[in-house]
Amino acid sequence: MSSPRPRFSDDQRRARVGRRHLLAPAYRAGSAEEVADAVVALHATDPATVYLSVCARLAEPAADEVDRALYEDVTLVKLLSMRRTLFAVTTELAPYVGSSTARAIAARERAQLLKHLRENIEEGAHWDEERLAATERAALDALAVRGEATTAELNKDVPALRETILTSPDKPYAARQSVGSRVLRLLAADGHIRRARPRGSWTSSMFPWAAAERLPEPPVREAKAELARRWLDSFGPATETDLKWWTGWSLGDTRKALADAGAVDVELDCGPGRALPGQPEEETPPVGPWAALLPCLDPTTMGWRHRDWYLPPEHVPALFDRAGNAGPTVWWNGRVVGAWTQRADGEVVWRLLTDVGREGAAAVEAEAERLTAWIGAVRVTPRYRAPLERELAN
Repeated sequence: MSSPRPRFSDDQRRARVGRRHLLAPAYRAGSAEEVADAVVALHATDPATVYLSVCARLAEPAADEVDRALYEDVTLVKLLSMRRTLFAVTTELAPYVGSSTARAIAARERAQLLKHLRENIEEGAHWDEERLAATERAALDALAVRGEATTAELNKDVPALRETILTSPDKPYAARQSVGSRVLRLLAADGHIRRARPRGSWTSSMFPWAAAERLPEPPVREAKAELARRWLDSFGPATETDLKWWTGWSLGDTRKALADAGAVDVELDCGPGRALPGQPEEETPPVGPWAALLPCLDPTTMGWRHRDWYLPPEHVPALFDRAGNAGPTVWWNGRVVGAWTQRADGEVVWRLLTDVGREGAAAVEAEAERLTAWIGAVRVTPRYRAPLERELAN
């Protein structure tokens, strides 16, 4: 008779979030790299999210620490990867993210761009693979001369980049876009260039490009197994569907990666799950009460497909936009309990959707004060705005 699967309760999973994701005060980190590894990858579509996610988990939060990792030491790199989303990962993990997801996405991006160039380019222009390759070489040569350059600056150097392409044809929001913006994004997806320090505050999207060091390319299967192992270490025990959703892989690739990572079967309160060997048996001591103010698209909020164990379903319409993007959230002891925002005058305001008692309310207020102290004069407006966050901002 086979032994029953180890069981892992929702309470244990929530306690594990406080430890593994460095959100409980006793577990906060000393560096941006430590934070990135703890959550595997930092959502980077909104530039401010990387800073807010890291500083929520640092013992001594400071935007300069994130600047150091991104732009001085370049120990965090941004890759278009899981679910065709921009993430910041450590340089140690980046080769595995590249081989497991980013390279395939870059290939699809290239095919899509060529299709658009052939069908929607301005009248009189002609593009094929040969011209695209020549334009990429010219852009890289111009960047080498400048050292760093914005898309607009490179457009001046390379005439082909100034041609325009019609985006979303036959749609009410159709618009013309420079070829340069698409080509440079493709060069970044292929790992030839990277986003350098923005020209403005850390909330700015006005960044120049710089040459990037080429990443090693481990075998795809090895890379998928390593990414699955890292994810389970940070987010497990969890369901097979959670990993499939988070990576954007097929079900077959997900199952193969879990098997290669040595995942074992466990039982969660929601049903069957997967974990790393020894994970279910590890001690889960209490982490102490903790509160956190996490930004839009924070990796913890967006870490699982099945979220009922930490996010009451009735709160989703207030805390997520219609596309499924999480807005800024308030956490208490492993649960999402409300939303927060920063108003135009700099005040950090929040509203609870769940009663957390006086201790919880005081802890949330302390986190709001902590955020206000390090963020200083910077003003943050989330790129993805949920209904409750918009209401609080007014």
